Amino acid sequence: MLDFNSSSSFSERVTGFIDEALASERDKQTPRAYLGASRLGVACDRALQYEYLQAPVDPGRELSGTTLRIFEAGHVFEDLAIRWLRLAGFDLHTETSQGGQYGFSAAGGRIQGHVDGILAAGPESLGLGCPALWECKSLNAKSWKDTVKRGVTLSKPVYAAQIALYQAYMEPQVPGISRNPALFTAINKDTAELYFEQVPFNGELAQRASDRGVRILQASNAHELLPRLANDPTHYECKFCAWQDRCWGGGS
Repeated sequence: MLDFNSSSSFSERVTGFIDEALASERDKQTPRAYLGASRLGVACDRALQYEYLQAPVDPGRELSGTTLRIFEAGHVFEDLAIRWLRLAGFDLHTETSQGGQYGFSAAGGRIQGHVDGILAAGPESLGLGCPALWECKSLNAKSWKDTVKRGVTLSKPVYAAQIALYQAYMEPQVPGISRNPALFTAINKDTAELYFEQVPFNGELAQRASDRGVRILQASNAHELLPRLANDPTHYECKFCAWQDRCWGGGS
């Protein structure tokens, strides 16, 4: 008679070894000492401030092995999207001549961003304006469908702020990138369906996100704790925050 419980236990043990290895690898990485442009659309100023100051997360709220595997799988999907677009005739640049990512640095290096790619040309019949920013995300089916239905600005405001900031700050390096709509690519991780959206530059959104970054830096320098997003620790954003106990328990 087959022992299905034993089989499940074996699978969990192997997965455990992988998750421990991923966690160990993560712990050896040098924490970034800057605000990432990809994060400046996050809802709560205080959470971003904790992140920038590298405040320890609440016990038990470290990134799980599952989350680390999801992050790594996202890089694989991005590599696939790059291959597919190039195969389809898009002139997509993802590395500088020195081999690194395209990106920018502002506020003395305390705000930085690294872009997925720069589109130099596409199939003529599409009439794309170039150069254009290329941003790629892989999403689960529910999230992907919502993005298709409502568009990236409404469905994924964090991504929208990221795109606007990249378009603004990359303009000195890539003249014209803010005049042309970005090409946003979303991959359904469950079905491999693709969604493409052209995102015009939103200067107002870029300015708000940039001002927010400066506000976080200034408050951190002055040792001032910024306000919370909500007035109730049971708010859904707070419930999923890695610093919920620190924030509401009187920590700093």
